Amino acid sequence: MEFYPPDTDRFPALAIAYEAGRRGGLAPVVLNAADEVAVEAFLKGQITYLDIPRVLEAALEGVPEGALSWESIELADREARIRSKELLKVKV
Repeated sequence: MEFYPPDTDRFPALAIAYEAGRRGGLAPVVLNAADEVAVEAFLKGQITYLDIPRVLEAALEGVPEGALSWESIELADREARIRSKELLKVKV
């Protein structure tokens, strides 16, 4: 087997996930919530596969500051889902 570095140009969502991991805090929570909204929209035929990274990038722009707690995780998740759904209404 041969392993190559990940091709983040070909798979931009992977680069966005790495960025969320580097940021830490609530960024992975926001990314996960936005991804679930975007994938659901894709599966329903509302957006294309290539629109998913655009939703994820937009979600990461709005990561709230704050310490990790159950309350902040729940709030960040909820807000990211709302923002992502609003973005999809505008047609990515």
